[in-house]
Amino acid sequence: MTSDDRSGTGSVDPGQLWLSPRQPRRGRKPAFSREAITAAAIAVADAEGLEAVTMRRVAAEVGAGVMSLYSYAADKETLLELMVDQVSGELPLPDTRTGDWRGDLKAIAHLQRALMLRHPWLPAALSTRRVLGPRTLAFLEHALAALRPTRLDGAAKLEVFSQLTGFVSGHVAYEITQAAAADRPDRAAAEARYLTAVAADGHHPELAEALAAPARPLTPDATFARFLDRLIDGLDTG
Repeated sequence: MTSDDRSGTGSVDPGQLWLSPRQPRRGRKPAFSREAITAAAIAVADAEGLEAVTMRRVAAEVGAGVMSLYSYAADKETLLELMVDQVSGELPLPDTRTGDWRGDLKAIAHLQRALMLRHPWLPAALSTRRVLGPRTLAFLEHALAALRPTRLDGAAKLEVFSQLTGFVSGHVAYEITQAAAADRPDRAAAEARYLTAVAADGHHPELAEALAAPARPLTPDATFARFLDRLIDGLDTG
């Protein structure tokens, strides 16, 4: 991160960011908008990763001076909040729910995964952000409504949504890492040989038994669905 980012320390005021109306400037119409600047930052992150997003780089992308960006986003932390909320608007909100809360919750998780795979920087961003913007809140409202058939109280419903999002975020981060590792088959082969040797040394009988079990489908979609089933089906709502 460069000095021009004016990085905050968890100081984003959600009320000021989302609830305070932005007063129109007097004089000439602004050449940029917060949405356009946020979209430019998202494009940089999608192509090059979150570390490539700096206020200076985004200013160059939209053809603005760095200082002019600070009237739209006070620092990189604020810009990150704007980015997360803007991509959250890509999450569809179905008009109806099935009443099968487990099925609805799984559908929500699949939507989150698809979003994070489109924006691979999102899992890392979610681990540090603190503010729920309007688009994120709309999706949260949808998820809480899906949990209405359960006997969970409000706090527990929020915990379930947090747990679900954390699972999806962590799993997608793992998927991205595994996809990168697939480009190095020599490394994967070396790891397989290592585990085979460890399992055969007699000191790890549980691992040996696990590795000897019949293989399951290892495609990313099948693996995610299997893990998600274990998570959702095991939730206690009593």
